[in-house]
Amino acid sequence: MKMEEIESALVPLKEQLRQHELYTELTSIADVRIFMENHVYAVWDFMSLLKGLQNQLTCTTIPWKPVENTNTARFINEIVAEEESDQNEKGQYKSHFEMYTDAMEEVGANTLSIREFLEQVSGMERIEETIDALQESHAVKDFLQFTFHVLKTNESHKIAAAFTFGREELIPDMFLKIIDRAGEEAYPKLGYYLKRHIELDGDDHGPLSLKMIQELCGDDGKKWKDVLQYSQEALQQRINLWDFIASKIKKQSLATV
Repeated sequence: MKMEEIESALVPLKEQLRQHELYTELTSIADVRIFMENHVYAVWDFMSLLKGLQNQLTCTTIPWKPVENTNTARFINEIVAEEESDQNEKGQYKSHFEMYTDAMEEVGANTLSIREFLEQVSGMERIEETIDALQESHAVKDFLQFTFHVLKTNESHKIAAAFTFGREELIPDMFLKIIDRAGEEAYPKLGYYLKRHIELDGDDHGPLSLKMIQELCGDDGKKWKDVLQYSQEALQQRINLWDFIASKIKKQSLATV
């Protein structure tokens, strides 16, 4: 099994995401607020997957020692540099997570829940308990629990699978259409974040992630099967999260009629 076979096998799940009703439900800034308040947890746990890969593929301890594969070290360090310390619309260095929460505040979305959650996060030993105590939906909590299950495998190819194939599609395009209708100058932080997200994913991080998986799996058939399994599970978790957010937006729309 190789990358072409993986991508072919993932087509049905990716199509479910591309055709998801969430995209037709996102029509206003009020809808964007609901989406961001739930999706922010996926932005945060993406950063956790990223740092998990950096811990696995580079030397993050002292004394320093050279790593076995400098190709994968280079790939992940390139991604970390931009995801953890990119420039925002004002040229200030910020992580993409911080840029996202700044954009949430700009559109009037509530960031209190995610901030309180992060105050409770103390380490990997109790992360499942911290997630269970979170006052959010089962869809959000299940999404997070899956991510940390993957991280606790300590197997870089499995973490890379969730990191590479479990990400969202089409959302930036939908948001940009809503922003265009409102006037781009109304939401500069969100507009900049989305365009930067599209630029990096398409031109840099997406291709680098695929190269990373290729390097990690090589000719090991078992690892390629693991990549498929964990990619499918990651995409299904994304679909479940989208199902919940779409239902919440519909309920909100009915309540305001």
